[in-house]
Amino acid sequence: MEELIKLVGCDDALIGSASVWQQNTRVETYIYDGNKLVKVFKKQGMSEQDAYDWIDYNIEGAYLGPATPIIMWRHHEQ
Repeated sequence: MEELIKLVGCDDALIGSASVWQQNTRVETYIYDGNKLVKVFKKQGMSEQDAYDWIDYNIEGAYLGPATPIIMWRHHEQ
């Protein structure tokens, strides 16, 4: 079984875990709230745009194996 991959310094954005199937194997992975990740990175000194860019390129754009974390984005209808 793959070890869960945790994003360092992002515990405030961790909202749960999920079981996903990859290559006929069940894998557990962490789920992070994307909007909360932006807040975490802003607290660390990034601008809002830099935080979105960082998440896009370094987290969503990275494949760390079957247990790569999932980023969930909350969209509000107006």
